[in-house]
Amino acid sequence: MLKRIHKILLQKKTDSRVTIQGWIRTRRDTGSFSFLEVNDGSCLANLQVIADKKLANYEQEIIKLSAGCSVVVTGDLKHSPAKGQDVELHAESVQVLGWAEPETYPLQKKRHSLEFLRTISHLRPRTNALGAVTRVRSRLSFAVSSFFQERDFVQVHTPIITTSDCEGAGEMFQVSATGEKNKNSEQFFGSQAGLTVSGQLQAEVYALALGQVYTFGPTFRAENSNTSRHLAEFWMIEPEMAFCDLACNMELATELLKFVLQDVLENCSEDLALFDKFIEKGLLKKLQNVVEKDFVHITYSAAVEELSNVVDTFEYPVKWGIDLQSEHERYLTEEVYKCPVIVTDYPASIKPFYMRLSDDGTTVAAMDILVPGIGELVGGSQREERLDVLMQRMVAAGIDTKEYDWYLDLRRYGTVPHAGFGLGFERLVQFATGMSNIREVIPFPRTPGFAPC
Repeated sequence: MLKRIHKILLQKKTDSRVTIQGWIRTRRDTGSFSFLEVNDGSCLANLQVIADKKLANYEQEIIKLSAGCSVVVTGDLKHSPAKGQDVELHAESVQVLGWAEPETYPLQKKRHSLEFLRTISHLRPRTNALGAVTRVRSRLSFAVSSFFQERDFVQVHTPIITTSDCEGAGEMFQVSATGEKNKNSEQFFGSQAGLTVSGQLQAEVYALALGQVYTFGPTFRAENSNTSRHLAEFWMIEPEMAFCDLACNMELATELLKFVLQDVLENCSEDLALFDKFIEKGLLKKLQNVVEKDFVHITYSAAVEELSNVVDTFEYPVKWGIDLQSEHERYLTEEVYKCPVIVTDYPASIKPFYMRLSDDGTTVAAMDILVPGIGELVGGSQREERLDVLMQRMVAAGIDTKEYDWYLDLRRYGTVPHAGFGLGFERLVQFATGMSNIREVIPFPRTPGFAPC
């Protein structure tokens, strides 16, 4: 409703009779009336309601309203003479739907730490910061789907329960059924099953039938890591394209990032301004630079050489053949190039079996997109389409090829070059909002020892 009021303002249609529903943020009393700040969650701005003491329930209810109470207000929307607001609502009736005890309601008129808000995850969406994060997240989700639909990608819902470990790291939550007849997943599904860490392998199935597809859904990793960058449950965007090599893969990933960030700049300006002021100074400029400027492209070898020139800076030493850590990725984007960086041609030894082996026999056609403040945001590759090479890599990785016979069939029957990438949605929301901890950008974070609601 408050968003609709903003539209009324743009159309210059004030002095309109409206009904709003929302929650009280604050109440301030004068001699003859009360000022009520009401918010319905549709936008950051509150609406000031003027409740005259002549209202029938003024003494019994209105002057007892406090933060968290829910109300329905009907009245006239008028130009406001007060500084800092365009309109105010002169109430003809204020109906109280639900009370919130001021002695116990934890969200009072003050700034609460994000750590504290995590302990009340069922109430934290009512705050300015977490409400804004949720609106930005929603808009980014819409923009992602719009991007792919405009380019004729087909969305595929890949399974949440899977018998395939895409990454081969073994960090999967195992699925088991309860009851005497179903004591484990092997009895229920016929083989051991777990929660998916990626929909990529199944997306390949559909890409090699429909041309270009994407998945966008929850994924899970049983990694006992309590960092600001990791969750046990998170969402992934994973497009997969037939007849596509590494170059077209990088182009699509770059276009996607620029598209969704431009969209959120245009449609969430009020929320982003809040983050720019209180969360990350310079956020708006950072996002605009990503949209407008080209990304730097370097090879893994060049990145290692650049990082090796830095002395006594990193906790983890840098040498060819090891995976880059977050501190290395952020140094490249924040100190060296000061913009997003695409790193390609990683050592085959540190990448999964499905990435296409390069002609040098030591690197793979892989790419990561690194961004300031986050590090790796996108990871992808051209997939190995050659049956013999893929089987050799699977055997070398200790993978039972019989369990992946269906995956090998994709190379036996009409194989084509194809590529894809994974974009961690929560990291994208982090980047767009400036939130330093990934727990703040998902409605209900799941981490080791922590699963509220």
